[in-house]
Amino acid sequence: MITTFAAALNAGLRRALEDDPKVVLMGEDIGHLGGVFRVTDTLQKDFGNNRVVDTPLAESGIIGTAFGMALRGFRPVCEIQFDGFVYPAFDQIVSHVAKIHFRTQGKVIAPLTIRIPFGGGIGSVEHHSESPEAYFAHTAGLRVVTPSNPADAYLMIRQAIALDDPVIFFEPKRRYWDKADVDFAAIDDIPLDRARVCVLGADVTVVAYGGTVGTALTAAKIAAEEGHSLEVIDLRSLSPIDFDTIEASVTKTGRLVVVHEAPVFAGLGAEIAARITERCFYHLEAPVLRVGGFDIPYPPAKLEKHHLPDPDRILAAVDRSLAA
Repeated sequence: MITTFAAALNAGLRRALEDDPKVVLMGEDIGHLGGVFRVTDTLQKDFGNNRVVDTPLAESGIIGTAFGMALRGFRPVCEIQFDGFVYPAFDQIVSHVAKIHFRTQGKVIAPLTIRIPFGGGIGSVEHHSESPEAYFAHTAGLRVVTPSNPADAYLMIRQAIALDDPVIFFEPKRRYWDKADVDFAAIDDIPLDRARVCVLGADVTVVAYGGTVGTALTAAKIAAEEGHSLEVIDLRSLSPIDFDTIEASVTKTGRLVVVHEAPVFAGLGAEIAARITERCFYHLEAPVLRVGGFDIPYPPAKLEKHHLPDPDRILAAVDRSLAA
């Protein structure tokens, strides 16, 4: 069935609510309104106010309440309206949610999923186009994932909710309206912590995640017309990272370009570059290169096209790698 990314998420949330009465959705305006991006549209009408809860405008309170519910056996799914609004809840997430399992020597679990629309590309104002994934990936005790397409959105949200670990679920907001074929009867064909090879190639490995996967796929098509073969990997999981899949690809191609919207400085690309340099040192034909946002606060909407990675910037990095 052809459906949008947002509708696929809605279907995944609906399925989770149907499958487990302990699943509860919480967030600002997610009930009657259906959320800012309408991801939770009609769910409150179908499951009631006690399963799909409109909360006050208080992110710290939302996560704190959900954390307590998770400790009592519920599986809360919280929506943060925009990426830049998660910071009031940051202390709850990194100081308490992430640490409870370790702190109790494994006796207590916190099956809490936190949905965060992230990234730019929609012409929005500041605090609505952030890429804060590195903060959470740096925090031990959290799983951090992001789908890049409708099919993965449907499967991955269900996998995240079913886990006993807390999951930060980043949704690339500029992909909400992308359409693709989704098999709603499909079983989980790939574990939540595994990367996916989207396009096979021989010359350069390109690793991307979230909103930049589509950009990398466009770059791969252009490169093919120019006689270069790019292998594109959708990372999917940002913590843990599936380094085995990346290593297998780089062992074959000898080159790696990592793409993300977040600033390059201290971003996930740095961790991937360091690990792959260690693991593939004798296979690398060129330094690992990174393509990302600039080391500035997110720019005004009219300038974001210059800030976000595009196919030209990816292909420029590919050319540099091939020329090394």
